[in-house]
Amino acid sequence: SFVECAVERGSAMTGNTSSDGSMEIPTMDQIDTAPDSWEQEDDVEAPVDVQLSGFTSLNVNAKPFVPNVNAAEFVPAFSSKGPAEKPESGGKFALRVFAGFPFDVNQLQQSPEAGIQQCLAALSPVENGDAEMAVEEAWDQKGGEPSEAEPGGGLGDDDGPGSDLLPDEGMEEEEEVPKPKVVPTQPNAPKKEHVNVVFIGHVDAGKSTIGGQIMYLTGMVEKRTLEKYEREAKEKNRETWYLSWALDTNQEERDKGKTVEVGRAYFETDKKHFTILDAPGHKSFVPNMIGGASQADLAVLVISARKGEFETGFEKGGQTREHAMLAKTAGVKHLIVLINKMDDTTVNWSLERYEECKEKLVPFLKKVGFNPRKDIHFMPCSGLTGANLKEPVDFCSWYTGLPFIPHLDSLPNFNRSSDGPVRLPIVDKYKDMGTVILGKLESGSISKTQQLVMMPNRHTVEVLSLLSDDVETDDAGPGENLKLRLKGIEEEEILPGFILCNAENLCHSGRTFDAQIVIIEHKSIICPGYNAVLHIHTCIEEVQITALICLVDKKTGEKSKTRPRFVKQDQVCIARLRTAGTICLETFKDFPQMGRFTLRDEGKTIAIGKVLKLVPDKD
Repeated sequence: SFVECAVERGSAMTGNTSSDGSMEIPTMDQIDTAPDSWEQEDDVEAPVDVQLSGFTSLNVNAKPFVPNVNAAEFVPAFSSKGPAEKPESGGKFALRVFAGFPFDVNQLQQSPEAGIQQCLAALSPVENGDAEMAVEEAWDQKGGEPSEAEPGGGLGDDDGPGSDLLPDEGMEEEEEVPKPKVVPTQPNAPKKEHVNVVFIGHVDAGKSTIGGQIMYLTGMVEKRTLEKYEREAKEKNRETWYLSWALDTNQEERDKGKTVEVGRAYFETDKKHFTILDAPGHKSFVPNMIGGASQADLAVLVISARKGEFETGFEKGGQTREHAMLAKTAGVKHLIVLINKMDDTTVNWSLERYEECKEKLVPFLKKVGFNPRKDIHFMPCSGLTGANLKEPVDFCSWYTGLPFIPHLDSLPNFNRSSDGPVRLPIVDKYKDMGTVILGKLESGSISKTQQLVMMPNRHTVEVLSLLSDDVETDDAGPGENLKLRLKGIEEEEILPGFILCNAENLCHSGRTFDAQIVIIEHKSIICPGYNAVLHIHTCIEEVQITALICLVDKKTGEKSKTRPRFVKQDQVCIARLRTAGTICLETFKDFPQMGRFTLRDEGKTIAIGKVLKLVPDKD
């Protein structure tokens, strides 16, 4: 039975107490003659290495007793010169077996059974310790794996560039970070040209999905991150939305499937560095879209080819028309029209449908001001499957042009002057170890520790750090999307629409200006005293038309001699406008990016215009 076994095991290993009270230490021969019942069982589990000379029959690997060869020699206090010294080879070792065990010899003398129980109880921690070692070893191996390859390795080969910036620690690696990865730049590599691309179009045309797909194809979002999004989207019965989650990061956007704020991300090709600005398509969020378009060099108009969807977006209330017009007003010169959802069952990569969409769009875009030969490029694609975004597809043999990403890479460079005055319209601001501002540098160049002036408040600020698309740099040129940490100004003192300038060349600020306005859509007439909302660069301000100066003939450009009493839809006029607060602006002739504006009222775009002259305030 187990109890007998335990008693025998205890007596065999601990020795018997003699009549005079001294301890009899068992020799190796005595250990050999232990009862069959447990010795055989242990022998089966762990055979003894025969080549061990001194410990031929000692079962080192036996599970219950782990001999600790390096333990300090156990010498009982009551027998300093006792039998402990007699057995030269075996005795010492037999004692060492128990060197780490907390049993009391006196208690063993008085009650052998209680002592044995104590010894047996002491065995369990050793087994646990064994297990702990195994776990620790496994963890060490796990931690060691990434270090053999690149730092942060073991994430899969298809991680793309930048995976080495993930944390090395095994624990942190488990946590998912949906941030786009940062591509490390070689110190000697020439700076790639920065291009800001805004995705515009009607709600549900697939703008965010295409953005997410591009980020995946260029290695900016890991496969496992997308798989996580896919699982979460499936739980919400929104399987086709998972790609858009790479750009729609807040919960409200994900639940409704609608972009609200302008999403930001970036990707690189061989020649250029692109910033994606994912504008909202819903008509309620057009002001946000204008802010996004004002930072863009290039617009991508996304059209849904699905039956019914294209028509809805292109009708008078649809956002396809409004967005194209606003992009042109915001100063976007080049437009790529992506005809999306070509894989839909109602379309099936049909050339007829593609041509039908194209025929309807070209006259409208021409009217807005784009040149169909130079400024517009059409291409079919599928955002959900990624077809024709990076690689050409076999089932669309009728399209012979480049796919989307290679086409972006092949575009000519933009002319930008880095020696002009510093102009950085502020898009957003927040607190993070100081005051941080976001915006696109329109002209000039900024470097660390530079002293700049925040207009129209005339606050002198210092640039503490400079991030271009989340990569820290020492200086930045025009066209780059920047995050600046500033010293000398509080976050509350800044508003979107303020401008960072250099002290030698400040931008103009004021409240009254003369402008040429085109009335696009307005049911009734517009008279002096009419109020609207002015969108100029990143600034949004209430404005009043204080006087109508003259009408301009659309064809000849001639100005009327008399002052008009009112203007109506499709007319062009020169008017004097006055804003509620002081804003930063320039004339269109001097600085086009800060001289274009849009007037909106009741959720519609009423007029577009350009600043002709700044009128100094009398007071």
